[in-house]
Amino acid sequence: MPLRIAHIISIAYIFLFISCTSESVISGKKDYTDFPQEQELKAKTILLDTALFRYPFRLHIGDRKAVVLDLHGTDYFFHAFSYPDFRYLSSFGKRGDAPQDMLSAENCRWNGAFLWTLDANKSELTRFEFALSGDSLLRQEAVSLDRDILRALDFVMCEDSTFIIPDYSGDSRFCKVCRDGKLMYKFGAIPTVNEDALQSARPALAQAWRSFIDYNPRNGILAVATQLGEVLEIYNLKDSTHVVCMGPHGEPEFQVSGGYGIPTGIMGFSDVQVTDRAIYTVFHGRSFKDIARDVQNGVNHLDGGQYIYVFSLTGEPLKKYILDHYICGILVDEQRGVIYATDVNRDEPILEYSVKTI
Repeated sequence: MPLRIAHIISIAYIFLFISCTSESVISGKKDYTDFPQEQELKAKTILLDTALFRYPFRLHIGDRKAVVLDLHGTDYFFHAFSYPDFRYLSSFGKRGDAPQDMLSAENCRWNGAFLWTLDANKSELTRFEFALSGDSLLRQEAVSLDRDILRALDFVMCEDSTFIIPDYSGDSRFCKVCRDGKLMYKFGAIPTVNEDALQSARPALAQAWRSFIDYNPRNGILAVATQLGEVLEIYNLKDSTHVVCMGPHGEPEFQVSGGYGIPTGIMGFSDVQVTDRAIYTVFHGRSFKDIARDVQNGVNHLDGGQYIYVFSLTGEPLKKYILDHYICGILVDEQRGVIYATDVNRDEPILEYSVKTI
């Protein structure tokens, strides 16, 4: 089975973890139907000097380096390049069963000169540092996550060297985790108005609201974009405000079958980035019904979203970019006025879009 099809199908089976106990609270809601500005963008292909990727999913920069996460990497999950010229440096995060290998990779985050990675299958965060030569990464430490944290699928780092991890137990929206991996406390709630699901299908509801997250310590904004439906949540951790932005496709939709939640609505967002000025998201908007029909009919289904939605830091819709490629992940460089994107459908998967940033 092709990887991109397997990735889509796997979404239907991600909803298997345990239940919710807290009531859902919406503390400020904004509905949007459109964007005041639209712009079509044409990509420039970044020509790399090596062929490495099977499913390039995420892209992060820091310390004049760019690191690409290959979700289905054969030998390594991460590949480092110099930035902004994208000259290949090294690969790390070896896939395997040895104690220092990784079983899976969900994301990576920069913290100064250090890079942290998340392995959900081992429930472990690992810190890497570049060698003095600057062309390879060295494994510095591994942090085992508290057993009360149910299968971490994403994470961000806070300015106080703690972690925020989505909570898939259903008890809350997030776990705050200290530097040694111990659970400190939980916060937030699923902002649903689906009372039936809250009463009778909380486990499936919690997983249907699986989200991608990003945090900017300079402005204190934590952005949360749902993988299903069209919901963007904005937590301002400096003033404790919480805004829920709901698009035309609404909440994540699902049916319960055999105790599991099966998605029935649309593929929503696949990445989010909080810059100093705005929130950028990758949006798909295609229904699972259409995707399944394409697969059944042997249509060459392109994985990814063709839109970048831009919101203000308080949730106002600002701009819609319409792309000439289907992409999964983005990296916004406001200083240089470019957005880099990953296209898993191409042999040369790194794209560059020139934009006038918000």
